[in-house]
Amino acid sequence: MDQATTSPETREREGNAVRASDDPPEVGELLPPDRTLMGPGPSDVHPRVLRAMSTPLIGHLDPSFVEMMNEVQELLRYTFRTDNKWTIPVSGTGSASMESAIGNMVEPGDTMLVPTNGYFGDRMAKMARRAGGEVVEVDAPWGEPLDPDDVADAFDEHQPDVFGFVHAETSTGVLQPDVPELTSIAHDHDAYVIADTVTSLGGVELRVDEWDIDVAYSGPQKCLSCPPGASPLTLNDRAMEKVLDRDESSRSWYLDLSLLEGYWGEERAYHHTAPITNVYSIREALRLVAEEGIENRWERHREIAGVLKSGLEGLGLDLHAEEEYWLPSLNAVEVPDGVDDGAVIDYLLEEHDLEIASGLGALEGDIWRIGCMGYSAKRKNVEFLLAALEDALEAQGYDA
Repeated sequence: MDQATTSPETREREGNAVRASDDPPEVGELLPPDRTLMGPGPSDVHPRVLRAMSTPLIGHLDPSFVEMMNEVQELLRYTFRTDNKWTIPVSGTGSASMESAIGNMVEPGDTMLVPTNGYFGDRMAKMARRAGGEVVEVDAPWGEPLDPDDVADAFDEHQPDVFGFVHAETSTGVLQPDVPELTSIAHDHDAYVIADTVTSLGGVELRVDEWDIDVAYSGPQKCLSCPPGASPLTLNDRAMEKVLDRDESSRSWYLDLSLLEGYWGEERAYHHTAPITNVYSIREALRLVAEEGIENRWERHREIAGVLKSGLEGLGLDLHAEEEYWLPSLNAVEVPDGVDDGAVIDYLLEEHDLEIASGLGALEGDIWRIGCMGYSAKRKNVEFLLAALEDALEAQGYDA
């Protein structure tokens, strides 16, 4: 085909390919901006965690690394408040841990009950369908928790095999109360319970064993203040028996817990090359949790978020969630009439190097999501945010 008969799109692609192979790209030194991270995640990373990530690599089957794996598992058990043997950091972001939980617990033919009261309940549904499961829903408005009576009715109607709920809904700023009541309903129907604890682990009260949760997954980049890459997951013996007794293998080889247990279990057999630096980082982040004490950490998050909440009220701003299910680690703030939510976000980033985020899904444009998590949950950060937010609002003509 000659030049005259070649389409412009084809010539452009071919030209790009030639340029890519001829000249090396000119990329300067890595100099990311120095932001204060007060959005829904990631949060600011503790300097000790950053130092841990800069230490030398060793092999993922090195005896020293195997010892680190043991330590990470013990620290995760402490943070989850569980004695579960099957407690590991999944190699990947929080969504990998989420998909590992759902993709292993939901088999073709299973029915999973999921909530409709936030963005991440919908993601549970999508993952369950990809695993071959049927999805049914228990309804609640965005910005409200699940009502145990509605959960009980949904169980009576659908008899699901697996029940998923979001403990701390990142999209709405709602903390689910009544967790033991929800798990009791599920177990009375011989169902398994999967809890999304991405925005609660290490930041608000969570007791996996005491609350009778079968599976819980999380992410490291929120209340643990750790870069994403190794994401917490815990399963009790009952849940792991279901995984190991499946009629057919999980659809994901990489996230198949029947294979991962060979690496993270007693055998320590090769499955994949672990993200060594990320294991270093979550080990140090979890050491910080243990040094502070988990209950002290819960209290710190509530205390500092309380300062934030009072300051927001002083600016005439309302939280979207009611007081009885307010989520300290993620504050959903209603955008006042006449204020452009995106313009405020951009102003904070450009003028103050400060990150917050807009709403997701049904609340897009209606709320700001302001995190108060991990190393970012400090009084000086909250005072800085309140002053910067007041400045951004004044720039829009808002008068509290």
